[in-house]
Amino acid sequence: MGTHKDLHIWQDGIQLVEMIYKLTALFPASELYGLCSQMRRASVSVPSNIAEGAARQGEKEFIQFLYVALGSLSELETQSIIAQRLNYIEDQQVFESIEALRRKLLNFLKQRKSMLKEGSVKAIKR
Repeated sequence: MGTHKDLHIWQDGIQLVEMIYKLTALFPASELYGLCSQMRRASVSVPSNIAEGAARQGEKEFIQFLYVALGSLSELETQSIIAQRLNYIEDQQVFESIEALRRKLLNFLKQRKSMLKEGSVKAIKR
């Protein structure tokens, strides 16, 4: 069995963090402690919660942390919409990346929950 670093959802989360940091570096200085900070923290929360959940002993805990990651992703999407409305974001790539990660995370959650019901969690590599 691998670690959280082997999970595609974690890897995609790290790429999203990089994208958000580069994007928010272009925000006005007045947003440094506002929207910029919020977006950075929400983006970092996504792969961080995936990693923490993967390190837990129980599958139910892992699933709970995946839901927290999903919540952080929704928070980031909301903040990105606000940034777009304020004309800080023009490129749609961040929205596409958020949506792609959301789909992968939801599919992974569905798989883990299904396996938990079947009692075959140990048979799948994370």
